[in-house]
Amino acid sequence: MPMTQVRVRYAPSPTGYPHIGNIRTALFNWLFARHSSESIMTKGSFILRIEDTDMTRKVEGAVDTILESLRWLGLDWDEGPEVGGDFGPYFQSQRLNLYQSAAKQMIEQGYAYPCYCSPERLDELRTRQMQRKQPTGYDRHCRDLTLSERSHFEEQGIIPVVRFKIPPGKTTFRDLIRGNVTFSNNTLDDFIILKSDGFPTYHLANVVDDHLMQISHVLRADEWLSSTPRHILMYQSLGYEPPLFAHLTMIMGPDHTKLSKRYGATSLIEYRQQGYLPEAIINFLALLGWSLDDKTTIISREDLIKHFSLERLSKTAAVFDIKKLNWMNGVYIRQLSSEEFTQRALPFLENGLPHEMEHPLYHNASTGMDYVSQIAPLIQERVRYLAEVPELSRFFFTEILEYDTTLLLQKGMDKERATSALQTAHERLSILSSFDASSLEELLRPLAVELNLKTGELFGLLRVATTGQTAAPPLFQTMAVLGKEQCLKRIALALEKLLTATS
Repeated sequence: MPMTQVRVRYAPSPTGYPHIGNIRTALFNWLFARHSSESIMTKGSFILRIEDTDMTRKVEGAVDTILESLRWLGLDWDEGPEVGGDFGPYFQSQRLNLYQSAAKQMIEQGYAYPCYCSPERLDELRTRQMQRKQPTGYDRHCRDLTLSERSHFEEQGIIPVVRFKIPPGKTTFRDLIRGNVTFSNNTLDDFIILKSDGFPTYHLANVVDDHLMQISHVLRADEWLSSTPRHILMYQSLGYEPPLFAHLTMIMGPDHTKLSKRYGATSLIEYRQQGYLPEAIINFLALLGWSLDDKTTIISREDLIKHFSLERLSKTAAVFDIKKLNWMNGVYIRQLSSEEFTQRALPFLENGLPHEMEHPLYHNASTGMDYVSQIAPLIQERVRYLAEVPELSRFFFTEILEYDTTLLLQKGMDKERATSALQTAHERLSILSSFDASSLEELLRPLAVELNLKTGELFGLLRVATTGQTAAPPLFQTMAVLGKEQCLKRIALALEKLLTATS
């Protein structure tokens, strides 16, 4: 395989749903492949491989969720499920004969051996090691069994696992992020490569598939660094040329501990359900362990592809900052056109508002869309993620506003003054012929002077009366969208609240 041909893979296990950490791994592999396609003559390839050999932990629907997550982010794959390719199948459960053949080869050449130890013996061994405060690991009990001893176990119907025979010495490999890394082989036990049910462990399947699929670079999480000497030894025993390795640094929470669900180790689908935009997620993930420079924060997918390089991968752990993600998502939301924001917000609005609310969205599709398209630009500036849309726009869709009457009393304003101001505003608004934002501003700014009020006092009073909130979209535009009838009705109800409130 020519070294200019970049072939990378994302190999998730369907034992759960994809989360921020493994999706970042997918993104970095995808960016490397796409950047390579632009930078060299030979096309870079991004391969999707499903590592589904752990049947006991397989989660129903996980494969579909993995594929849907990648599609949502726009991380298209060149080979893999639904696409095919020259190196399939791309589900490991369909490649068992390849792993069994490799394990047999290693046994025949003296690099591996069958192990007949029962789970009970292994449990007892581990308990004794822990009691003696020794490192836990297999004691190589079956490593040097004779052929007759092996036959004796097999005559009893014991189906062995296959263990790799760790040689003495040291194993050194080059990591593209860390440089040369050396492990002493005496820290490695004779690990299982093939289980008694004929299914491989991760180590064997990973090595065999990466070789047969001609993977040039393995970009994977930091947690696999300690497994790499095992893989190097297996490559050597099978006569394979190892790929180049780059172990991505950990993603930590703001408290610099392992990322937990509290700080972001949740399914990517949950971020989608909360209304994060895929382009914001891509931008945010790219900066968890890679950077263009020391100042660029917002960077498009096209520029990520153009500038991505392994040389700029960080050697220090990345910190997941949900506040930064919320800010970044808000930036991308504000970059949307009003029409696109409306379309993206609409499903959240439909699902997030109680259906008993009285609003045109539920009664007349045409009227409803027109109404929503007027609301959308008013709240777009305040939205951080689309799940906030229903709450930010709720007052547009309800007949009766629920709020504390004391909110009507602006700072330094008593009940009588507030009542008088609302009564006058109601009278003037009721005879206003054009109820657009410009006409409302022309009426209400001079009215504040006439009433001897600061504009902030009158506008704050009207904002609470018409929206039930102290912070809302621009007042005049909001009132124009609500309409004259609705605003007058709400101001009248606010007056009633004030008049019936105890002093």
